[in-house]
Amino acid sequence: MPINYELIKKEKNTKARLGSVKTSYGTYETPMFMPVGTQATVKTLSKEEIKEVNAGIILCNTYHLWLRPSPDVVKKAGGLHKFMNFNGPILTDSGGFQVFSLAKPKNITEDGVTFKSHLNGDKLLLTPEKSIEIQNKLDSDIAMCFDECPPASANYEYMKNSIERTLRWAARCKSAHNNPNQALFGIVQGGYFEDLRAYSAKETVKLDFDGYSIGGVANDHESKSDMYKAIDYSIPYLPENKLRYLMGVGEPIDIIEGVIRGIDIFDCVLPTRLARHGHAFTKDGKINLKNAKYKEDFSPISKECDCYACKNYTKAYIKHLINAEETLGARLLSIHNIRFLIKMTEDLRNAIKEDKILEFKDEFCRRYYGEDYDKE
Repeated sequence: MPINYELIKKEKNTKARLGSVKTSYGTYETPMFMPVGTQATVKTLSKEEIKEVNAGIILCNTYHLWLRPSPDVVKKAGGLHKFMNFNGPILTDSGGFQVFSLAKPKNITEDGVTFKSHLNGDKLLLTPEKSIEIQNKLDSDIAMCFDECPPASANYEYMKNSIERTLRWAARCKSAHNNPNQALFGIVQGGYFEDLRAYSAKETVKLDFDGYSIGGVANDHESKSDMYKAIDYSIPYLPENKLRYLMGVGEPIDIIEGVIRGIDIFDCVLPTRLARHGHAFTKDGKINLKNAKYKEDFSPISKECDCYACKNYTKAYIKHLINAEETLGARLLSIHNIRFLIKMTEDLRNAIKEDKILEFKDEFCRRYYGEDYDKE
């Protein structure tokens, strides 16, 4: 197997788990936050900076790399690792989420999805086999099955039919997959219907993938309680000896709640997206460095943070960069925000070791949300 997951410890009060993932590029502890490198780059960061924030696995996007520079170009370069000059594990998503979120109009059939490129309007067809072919050429360490990403508002009948199609597509993905150096993960769907989540999880596990992800929880319309229910409905049916991945989730509280429910790895564009708009994570909540009060604030973003930005620059300087639309501002905030989430998962791992995950959550939320925090 190209990757190997080892369950090290279960937290005694919750479903949280400490584990390790052995890859060709070393062994990494979980829970873990994965920075997103959509177009073969974590926006504005060099490979050295990615390593410095202590990132483990990073994520690249199949849909975008299909359109440019093309999987054939990446393959000629020797695969994503050589193309990016990145000596670490890479996960590629299937392109499914982007097709369903970016491509309009689109036509979903049993064969796949026909749609127009968001770049130039070219008519494209993405099938399970095509998604796997692209990912095989990209040569990532972990590939994802191509699935349908139904809207959160989909009714029961639509969701059930969607799950059945996703299961058929998953079987086709497994048949098409032919890169022995690459793991393949299945995806559990089912919206917020308990029986459909259970059915999707059980049937996906029967296909025997190298790991499993929970999809459909990063839509724009779901509530946090619905997201947590979707995890709760899925987790009991996923094997303990394989990685569990919650797709597209990056809010600190959602990572904490996901860990408590038994999730191992997370990804999200949130830390770099927030950075480009001048926002920074801190233990006392998100701050907006565009605000006037930071104009003469010569302290770091956070005195508790060990990232490069906090060790070398002030809020006043970064505010100036953001206001002047200088790229360095977004770069420094991206470094900080990614490090914040990675450090939080490091702290979560320590809390699991000490069986204090609920105490960690309570302490974190009391600071992060202040008077708005309701423990119940």
